[in-house]
Amino acid sequence: MGDRKKFMNVSLQFRLSFWLSCAIVAVAVVAGTFSFVTAFGEANELQDDILRQVAILADRHHATFTEEPANAEGSFPSIENRVFIKPLGRATPHDRVTPELPSQLSDGFQDIQLHDRSYRIYVKTLKSGTRVAVGQEVAVRDEIARDGALRTLLPFLILMPILLLLARDIIKKMFRPLSRLAKELDESKGRTVSALPETDLPEEIRPFVVAINRLFARVAESVSVQRRFIADAAHELRTPLTALSLQAERLNESEMSSIAHKRSNDLRGGIQRTRHLVDQLLTYTRVQDYKGVVEPGVMVNTSLQTLLEDLFPLAQSAGIDLGVGQGGDLDAYPDLWVSASETELNTVLTNLVMNAIHYTPRGGEVDLDAREDGTSVLITVSDTGPGIPLEERERVFDPFYRILGTGQPGSGLGLSIVKSICDRLNASIRLDYANAQRETGLMVSIRMPKS
Repeated sequence: MGDRKKFMNVSLQFRLSFWLSCAIVAVAVVAGTFSFVTAFGEANELQDDILRQVAILADRHHATFTEEPANAEGSFPSIENRVFIKPLGRATPHDRVTPELPSQLSDGFQDIQLHDRSYRIYVKTLKSGTRVAVGQEVAVRDEIARDGALRTLLPFLILMPILLLLARDIIKKMFRPLSRLAKELDESKGRTVSALPETDLPEEIRPFVVAINRLFARVAESVSVQRRFIADAAHELRTPLTALSLQAERLNESEMSSIAHKRSNDLRGGIQRTRHLVDQLLTYTRVQDYKGVVEPGVMVNTSLQTLLEDLFPLAQSAGIDLGVGQGGDLDAYPDLWVSASETELNTVLTNLVMNAIHYTPRGGEVDLDAREDGTSVLITVSDTGPGIPLEERERVFDPFYRILGTGQPGSGLGLSIVKSICDRLNASIRLDYANAQRETGLMVSIRMPKS
């Protein structure tokens, strides 16, 4: 039962090829058997006709029969010549080729057994009154008939493998539309829920594709509603959070005890983290709402310069040495262009560098680097923080997932935003230890196609 279920789970293309091959082989076997039996019977009928024609010729030409000398021991004529004619009721010397036949045989065809051998005999009474028997050994007849019948099987033996290969190739071509649809779905990588093409499809597949497109439409509508809700909720939260932040600032300027002042600072920190979470939600919703627009190229050098100017104060306040490779001189970099918008590239770099600053202890380093690598540009952000364990590197790209035990505040959306943008831009992202020997630090490598 288990083997049957396993067989039924094999691809439809394999099952169709298997059963069609079985049908071709079965038809070939039946047709070959019928052809063999028919050819075998016709060959025997032809040999019967030869016996009859020999007897007619003997009658027409008034053949006379003399005593036959005995064949020498071990002397046999060839197989094709083992047809004998001899009169009945007349004593003839015995030889090993021509058997001694009974005189009471009736006219016509008959099979007889003599000396452990079978013979096919045709008996005819000539006009002279002499009764003659024309015969042939059954084994010889069967061998001749079998050779002729086997030749009729050659077309089946040649055509059957050709038909099997043709059937396999035709089925493969028939399933190409499904393979094309699967490739289009796979290449989407979940970034978009676009309708599949419904043209140039077999009638049996089109209803299935139409149903999938309807499902895609419902899913796209549901996802759009969820994104709008998140975006609207985050946008609406920004106004009251801004008001709370201003009130907390004014409260902190008032005279209060040290305990109240500490609690006011905690309140301000909580509001600031909440505002950061709201901003991250808006960014995450924005990068998820991709419409498939082709992005213009942007120069990496400009984005790195802007990033350093914006985040250098944050890194300095955290005691982090923020810099770039090649001696810290951006002017030493060649002009590197990537297929992305300025907003997308800045969002990717900002999230990576802010994560590095937050997770790198005071006195650590955060380095940026970019270089041309074949048809792509390789951008790396490395730090001297604790790094990310191997078993966590797939999970950190999930929204709101944060590694336990780090003791750092955050929303868990930074790497999710980076991964979403990289998927949109056909860029790859990889996480490694900055120091592989000590297994410390984190190096994020992003390979983006050149513009």
